Amino acid sequence: MAEIDSSQITGLILAGGRGSRMGGVDKGLQPYHGVPLALHALMRLAPQVGELMINANRNLAAYESFGAAVWPDATDEFAGPLAGFLAGLERCETPLLATVPCDTPAFPEDLVARLAAALESEGADIAMVRCADAEAPDAGPRAQPVFCLLRATLMESLVAFLHGGGRKIDRWTAQHRVALVDFDDAAAFYNANTLAELRALEARNG
Repeated sequence: MAEIDSSQITGLILAGGRGSRMGGVDKGLQPYHGVPLALHALMRLAPQVGELMINANRNLAAYESFGAAVWPDATDEFAGPLAGFLAGLERCETPLLATVPCDTPAFPEDLVARLAAALESEGADIAMVRCADAEAPDAGPRAQPVFCLLRATLMESLVAFLHGGGRKIDRWTAQHRVALVDFDDAAAFYNANTLAELRALEARNG
């Protein structure tokens, strides 16, 4: 079976959240080793995809300075990651969309390739990371739905789900064929939810 070429994939950085656990600051613009978190994610994702976009809902000019197209949610309700997914799908001009959150600067450099291989081999609509929680490794592996690769044809399904009042990402993905891809390095998917966690992550990955 032919491999999916990276030129067929658009990468989307999810930076549209409220940052409520960081005191309301714009999480994607917080410095990590002197560089904004979202820019770290952008640079890490760039070699893995053909095109890049950012989903953000404030400080749009700051995000635009990173050199990628920036698209806010269609509504001002802060509807969570699915609203970001939709913002990306609405502008995606490739068959596939890869999503990563802005607050996980060390995700694997082969993330998209592994998701694409699983999507193709399993004939899935969505490929998603599964790994242990870095904070609770004994709890066993669980799906990490914000790290996913999805077919652009899912846009209509997502529009219908959101218009019906749906917000839970796992309820929407459960409507489709999902390939779960196991990753062993839970620390690679550790996300900083507070400023203290961000400083700790910075120290750990110094």
